[in-house]
Amino acid sequence: MYYCGLVAALLWGFKSTAQEKSDEKDAVEKALTAQEYIFNARTALPQRGRSVFLDTDYDLTVSKDSVVAYLPYFGRAYTAPLGSGRDGIQFTSTDFEYSAEKKKNRWNIKIRPKDVPEVQELYLSVSAGGSGTLQVNSMNRQTISFNGDLEPRTEVKQ
Repeated sequence: MYYCGLVAALLWGFKSTAQEKSDEKDAVEKALTAQEYIFNARTALPQRGRSVFLDTDYDLTVSKDSVVAYLPYFGRAYTAPLGSGRDGIQFTSTDFEYSAEKKKNRWNIKIRPKDVPEVQELYLSVSAGGSGTLQVNSMNRQTISFNGDLEPRTEVKQ
């Protein structure tokens, strides 16, 4: 009798976990399809040097009408931005090309801001579970990547 209860509890736990994963996958797909999400950067991966764990909230917020980047930068700059007073990769774009393609259990997203001359392209690769990698290609800096996770955008983040 004890074993039947234990087996039932384990099966119920497995079913709950499987349902949670399914719900998570559905939420990620819905956010990517609706183009309403936030990519939270957890680790920065410069081309040279060691990876940097990020203890501050850095993110890329995507909606149908804007892309807002608040990301750090570690790496080599080919030219210094004069008088900008900004560090890292910080911009708001309202004029951009956006393409998303799903292959197996992974989404590949390309964003090309037309109104931010220093950033050529953002490439985001996201698994069905929501973890992903963001690569930022710039005109005047070495490429940098970020590991992190995606969350559906339910409200505007300040």
